[in-house]
Amino acid sequence: MDLDQRYPGLSDLRARARARLPRFVWEYLDSATGQEATQARNRLCLDRIGLMPAILNGPQEVDLSVPLFGDLLPLPFGMAPVGMSGLIWPDAEGHLARHAREAGLPYSLSTVASQSPEDLAPHLGTHGWFQMYPPKDEGIRKDMLNRAREAGFKVLVLTVDVPVASRRERQVRSGLTQPPRLTPRLLAQVAVRPAWALGMAARHRHEGGMPHMRTLDKYTAGAASALSSTAHIGYLLRTAPDWEYLAWLRAHWQGPLVVKGVLDARDAPRLSKAGVDAIWLSNHAGRQFDAAPAPIEVLPEMRAATDLPLIFDSGIEGGLDILRAMALGADFVMMGRAWHYALAALGPRGLDHLTAILTKDLKANMGQLGISTLAETRGLRQLALT
Repeated sequence: MDLDQRYPGLSDLRARARARLPRFVWEYLDSATGQEATQARNRLCLDRIGLMPAILNGPQEVDLSVPLFGDLLPLPFGMAPVGMSGLIWPDAEGHLARHAREAGLPYSLSTVASQSPEDLAPHLGTHGWFQMYPPKDEGIRKDMLNRAREAGFKVLVLTVDVPVASRRERQVRSGLTQPPRLTPRLLAQVAVRPAWALGMAARHRHEGGMPHMRTLDKYTAGAASALSSTAHIGYLLRTAPDWEYLAWLRAHWQGPLVVKGVLDARDAPRLSKAGVDAIWLSNHAGRQFDAAPAPIEVLPEMRAATDLPLIFDSGIEGGLDILRAMALGADFVMMGRAWHYALAALGPRGLDHLTAILTKDLKANMGQLGISTLAETRGLRQLALT
């Protein structure tokens, strides 16, 4: 039986990932914060966006390419940054970067990933993005930017929706610590997930069998952390950025600069004036603030407020969701959890399979809508579904 028959949708990959991951890892990947109302709202609001199907359009040749930052990308989606990817699957960042290179997708490395920019340099394609959690110290800031640039990252992403650590109660209840430590409770969970356990032991045999945030090693040597599981060693270095911080970054980064975590359209003109190259609408997939709107709710107002490229994430589960976002004004879509579900479910071949699922879903739904290019999504008739 081929993968399409066993895992035709992202929900199938998610279910298999859950069965293969220790519980504390699953909770880290899948949980949100509070009552998880924002996470649920993301899905609910996407489902309310209806698009009128078209008839009698005849056979169509579909083109899925989109322009972004002067390049023509073959597909309208990429990989959002996820902290500690390597906790979810051994060498996750390497697998993701290599697949992104082969597929021509943007890959975003988090500051708090388990691999560093230098680790990823041999695996990057031409669309490497580096996501920065802002260091307070200017010397560390400059050094981090230089490391990202020298490793081959072309786009800088400043995340602005994490001024403080969120609570993520499910994650806390799971027993995960930062840095991750295999307590007896967690070892019992690991024992019943042999694929994850063996892979992690082989990958991190010199680190106690668990990954850590390698980008920060240079700056945290000897530092003691007494932080919660939702805060980490990076919080000892970072600050809550302001507009002056953004201006500093713009002056010190020569490539495209993206601000991630924007939901208020009133911020768009000032971001444009500050020299930002794109706005990334996101509520951090419900992981930061449980009263935030769904990005799809504010997307039309944001589109009306700016001509900057708009990147979208939070709640995307398939090609139809990508088309919904683009119909309401997004220029590009990023996904975070989805790639990790795929990787945990099937290993590296899961990434190929997810790209195939999304591509087929896009083409199938574009056929229903009678469009052959993604630019045509802006002219689609939209319906409010109940």
